[in-house]
Amino acid sequence: MKHYDLFIDNKWVKSSIGETFTSTCPATGEVLASFEEAGLEDVDKACQIARRTFNSGVWSRMENNERAKIMLKAADIMQRRWDELCRMEALDTGKPIHEVETGDMPYSIYAFRYFANIAREINGELVPVANEPYMHDYMTYEPYGVVAVISPYNFPLHLLTRSLAPALAAGNTTVCKASSMTPWTTAILGEIIEEAGFPAGVVNIISGKGSTVGEALASHREVDVVALTGSEQVGRRLLELSARSEIIKKNVLELGGKGPVIVEPDCRYEDTVIGVADGLLLNGGQVCCAQTRLLLHDSLYDRFIADLCRELQKRKPGDILDPATRLGSMINRAQMEKVHKTVMDAVADGATLVCGGEPFSGPLFDKGAFYKPTLLCDVREDMKCYREEIFGPVLVVMKYSSLDEAIDYANASKFGLGAGIFSESHKTIHYAAQRLNAGSIFVNMPNTARMNAPFGGNRNSGIGREYGKTGLHEYLRTKNTIWNMAFGYPQEQRDIYF
Repeated sequence: MKHYDLFIDNKWVKSSIGETFTSTCPATGEVLASFEEAGLEDVDKACQIARRTFNSGVWSRMENNERAKIMLKAADIMQRRWDELCRMEALDTGKPIHEVETGDMPYSIYAFRYFANIAREINGELVPVANEPYMHDYMTYEPYGVVAVISPYNFPLHLLTRSLAPALAAGNTTVCKASSMTPWTTAILGEIIEEAGFPAGVVNIISGKGSTVGEALASHREVDVVALTGSEQVGRRLLELSARSEIIKKNVLELGGKGPVIVEPDCRYEDTVIGVADGLLLNGGQVCCAQTRLLLHDSLYDRFIADLCRELQKRKPGDILDPATRLGSMINRAQMEKVHKTVMDAVADGATLVCGGEPFSGPLFDKGAFYKPTLLCDVREDMKCYREEIFGPVLVVMKYSSLDEAIDYANASKFGLGAGIFSESHKTIHYAAQRLNAGSIFVNMPNTARMNAPFGGNRNSGIGREYGKTGLHEYLRTKNTIWNMAFGYPQEQRDIYF
């Protein structure tokens, strides 16, 4: 079993508190690797070094093309280590390696390539000053300073790099912390950063509990921006810490969701049944923008529920390293039990359990956290299963009779990350897309994201956007410079003016 130290200032160092922890495969219970657990002294050291490095200009004032070359080299190294990284990510998260190879890893690598290249195009702007030609007003975009990146357990490397890459491309220095449940590929990233030739102190990687290490990082005086993908609860906590910190931080938060998906009578029926199942079951339902509230037109209701139930029952887990497996484990048994309790509470409150509602059993599953895809009907708006994010393979269903009613049901949520609709009517699609309150609208497809298009939530689903040029500018601050070019020369100023 390999052991990983903290990565600070391009050095592998031991924790100041002398504590370690291990990561375990959620599908098999196998212990994978051990890691140093950072203490407060380590957090402070990483943040101080990131600040010193930023102030030195070795990265922040490096020409954009030179930064891009180093980031592209990191992407090439990740590509070379593809098989190793994919296997690690699958084992650490319990998800099928097929998902890692088609989602997590391509996105992680592309993040470095995409943001390295668009950072070459960071330009300022001239602000015209009417009737005062001697006044020169211009805007520039500058890195903030130190960015703390805190990533979750569901897509450890992908959701780390989608914040890390634009932060680096913009010229910031960084301190990264992965979930203590899935730290493996983040630790490996230190090796990649070192080999790629990043200057010392640009990327620092620490590991440990969110309640101690994460909070200390998010409230540290030297941190300017906190980028988190996580739960609503954790997002609220980081906002509290920012408000109490000596230096208030900018927060880029992608939080929870309770994604609605509307199914209209004119949908492509068979494809929609599969699409709804896919929108629920990516990563075992452990996706913030998963489509977990099905709003189903009453004319389709009985037939669709029966066919969807059959489709969900086809989705069975297997060996997560088998490329044919499509359904994996939840992150741990505690989360699985939490999901199961929510399902049982919903049934006790009047919901109808159509399928699922229990863990998979058998020799392959006894050591893991495998939960059956679950369908709950006869759900009301006031039920917890309809209002709260379950973060598991559970779909709740409500019936509607008009599109406006469906949109009202969809918007009756404190979340607003993603929303979907299946229809063949361009008018319906356009109308619904305008009225649905969500950061992303998925039309005739499951939930997804694209590196060159912004992604993020409204309401309690977050603040700011990741991906695309919008995502790059989350890590750039705007400065305005106004220059009186005729200052001290009143006659010249008068001549220019008149």
